[in-house]
Amino acid sequence: MTDVDVAVLLVRAVVGITMIVHGVNHWKGGGRIEGTARWFSGLGLRHGTLQAWMSVVTEIGAGVLLVVGLLTPLACAAVISVMLVAGLLAHRGNGFFVFKDGYEYVLVLAVTTLALAMLGPGEASVDAAAGIEVTGWAGGGIALGVGVVATAGLLATFWRPVPAKADSGA
Repeated sequence: MTDVDVAVLLVRAVVGITMIVHGVNHWKGGGRIEGTARWFSGLGLRHGTLQAWMSVVTEIGAGVLLVVGLLTPLACAAVISVMLVAGLLAHRGNGFFVFKDGYEYVLVLAVTTLALAMLGPGEASVDAAAGIEVTGWAGGGIALGVGVVATAGLLATFWRPVPAKADSGA
């Protein structure tokens, strides 16, 4: 294995495990699935329970795919989409810094997975063992394109923010 193979393995493992743990936390942590559903509903997403389960399945599924290096551009697309939704709905209005609940963290994960899709999963991956090689602009294009389309589809279908109450001027 080359140093690049080791580097992408490290990135896949850390981001993949992070996504798995994040998904499990949405499922079993804190407020469990019900609390996650309420939080998603509070962000303006209809069908909070469905959103919570879709998030759990996407995060755990993408994490597992990244760890083993299978269908890497699609796994990266899933992470990009989750991070875009989080960035747009939960973090954008809070500025950049994560300590102010800003979008810093979700931006780093999204761009890291875009770079990973471009680099490819490396030799220590199921993709390499199966002869699946989608890297460079093709891998990045698939990851970014599918991630953006999935985000747009989810928001168009489920996002219905509560309008701000108008000032009565009384």
